[in-house]
Formats: sequence, structure tokens, C-alpha cells
Amino acid sequence: MHNSPGIVALAFSGGLDTSYCVPRLAEQGWTVHTVYVNTGGATAEERTGIRRQAEAVGSAGHHEIDARALVFDRFVRFLIQGNVLRGGVYPLSVAAERTQQAISVIEVARGIGASAVAHGSTGAGNDQVRFDVTLRVLASDLAIITPIRDEGLSRSQAISYLEDRGLPVPSKAGAYSINAGLWGTTWGGGWTHDTWAGPPPELLDPPADVPPVREVIIGWEHGLPVALDGAPLDGVDLVQALNELAVAYGFGRGIHVGETALGIKGRIGFEAGAAVLLVAAHRELEKLVLTKWQAFWKDQLATFYGDRLHEGQYFDPALRDIEALLTSSQARVVGEVRVRLAPGRFQVVGTRSPHSMMDARVATYGEENRLWTGDEARAFARVAAIPAMLASRAGAPD
Repeated sequence: MHNSPGIVALAFSGGLDTSYCVPRLAEQGWTVHTVYVNTGGATAEERTGIRRQAEAVGSAGHHEIDARALVFDRFVRFLIQGNVLRGGVYPLSVAAERTQQAISVIEVARGIGASAVAHGSTGAGNDQVRFDVTLRVLASDLAIITPIRDEGLSRSQAISYLEDRGLPVPSKAGAYSINAGLWGTTWGGGWTHDTWAGPPPELLDPPADVPPVREVIIGWEHGLPVALDGAPLDGVDLVQALNELAVAYGFGRGIHVGETALGIKGRIGFEAGAAVLLVAAHRELEKLVLTKWQAFWKDQLATFYGDRLHEGQYFDPALRDIEALLTSSQARVVGEVRVRLAPGRFQVVGTRSPHSMMDARVATYGEENRLWTGDEARAFARVAAIPAMLASRAGAPD
């Protein structure tokens, strides 16, 4: 219980935990304003449902912020340019969106004169860190209230609380939590807690009515997707279009096990077709235009970048430095990538770029090599063997 309750801005998703927070905070004397930050993944009908849920559980004012373009421009662009897949699998579908949601909630809080910000994170996951770090960095004067974390509530207890007061319980509240956004959808709870358990059918099998096999062409400028099948699209629209194709074909699904920000292991299911496809397509295009050492160092720094973002440390100045390097590295990542879509999978089948270093007019490999003679190749191979040869002659250490 906080002293002198006033106005609190609650990050609101419409799910069970944040639905619990509204009446609970009101009981403590707070005037609760709910803030839904649209980072993609919700239809107009679903957003209307979120507003109605907020009002039904007692919101004094509901605010909706469209932050999809901010998510793409501030975060997703660098996740694409860095080919960021945590554990080589997971495209950080939630991390970027949570940070932006916290930023947007702070902006609303300032506008309504709130003295506190609240969120519905538990004490176990990454989201609490992402929210709290953002709030501490950008709004250290605002109190942070976290009823679910502070009270250690289970989902069944939250459901009972709402039912006892005749308040609506969100659908699927007892099964598992779903986070849908521009960069993908994740599933937590239920089967994800058992590392031997498999996902539900909707994450395993492609739809029964998959469209015919087809190819799409993605146009790229400076390491970012700018066109789909020749039609120019901004980042948000292009990602959403690819997500729709991914749902139709049933690709981009997976399971990820990794470390949370608090150091324990976690497991989630995800469906992030656009993210997985764009990272794969971008990586293949880079192979044409970057040197070996550009790619090597970029990969090291991008992995670090993804880890820091995942753990809520977006505001570390080192990330701005890495973003500058990523931006510089993408100057020649221009061209087109051809991708084949099939039931449950996709495959990059072609790439081309005006800056390609794989050009028969410049370098021909094999018998008709134009850049060096056979004698020069023999001499190179002889010199290349020297370090390993000397190490071998030196023998193994005692």
C-alpha cells in the first residue's frame, strides 16, 4: 500500500494479470488509468475488446497508443540488420515491445499528471526487469506499483478475485499467457513448464487449407526491407503482410529455452514468421556484399545487442555504439531476395545485389580462374600451411 494514492497509469494488456490490477489498485485508493500500447498483433475488434475489458473492471480512463512504427524504427530495424536470434532460434518477439510499452506508458503518465506507474508483471520473468529499468531510467520520480509481483498471486487466485467481485475474467485466463505483437507471438505457461511436453496442435502442424506453393521477392535498402513483390511498403506494413503469409502457410514457429534476465532457465513457444523469414533473407543478402570480417564482428556485437535488449538493458550507451556500427555495415546491403513459401516452411532460393562480390566478371572459381595462376595458388597453399606445420613439429606440451 502506497502513501497518498493519486493517479496511476497502468500498462494494460486486457489479460488476466492487468485486469486484476485495476480493481486491486482502486481498492487501495488509486485513480486507475489504463494504457494499452499497440505494438502490433491485435485487430481492431480485439482492441475494442481490450477497451471494454478495462472499462468493465473499473478503469477511470482508457488510453490507446499506436506504437508500431516506433517499435520498428527504434528496435526491429537493428534486430533485422543484426540477424538477431537468441539461442540461434528466437527472434526476441517480446523484448523490444515491452521497452517501448514502458516508454509510452510514461508519456501518458506525464500527460495525465500521474504520480505512479503500474504493471502486471510477475516476480519470475523478464518483463518486470524491462518495465522497471525503463521506468527508473526515464521516470525515476514516479512510483512503480506491481500488485501481481508484490502479492505473489497465482493465476487461479487472480481469477477467483475477479469472479468474487462479479468482474469479467479474460478468456483463456487459466491456460497460458499469450503475447502478440509486430515481431511475433509467444506462448508461456502450461506446456512450456514441462521441457518434455510438446506444444498444442496449432504450433505443430500447418493449417489444413494451406495456399499453393509460391515465391515472394523482398526488396532491400541499407539492410532494411522496403518492398514486397515490387510494391513499396513501410516497415510495419511489410512485416504485417509477411506475418499474414506465415500464418497461412504455417511457418516461423518454434520453441526456445534460454536464460531469463534473473538467471534462471525459461521456455516459451513462439510464432514469428515475418521475423524468422526476414532475418534469414537478410543474412543471405549480406553474404553477397559483406567481407568475412565485417560479418564476423557484426555477428559478435549483434549477439551482445540482442542479449542486452532481452534483459531489459536497452538504455546502456554501448547499444547506441553498436547501432552505429550496424548502420554503417549496411550501406551496401541493397538488392532483392527471393523466398519460396510452402506448407510449414520457407526457403531462401535467390539473392541479387548491385554490390555483390560473387560476380563472374570479377572472380571466377575453378579451372578458368582469372585472378591468379596455378603457380601462385600453389605458393599460397604452401605458405598457408606454415603455422600448423611448425606447431606440429614442436610437438605436444608435456
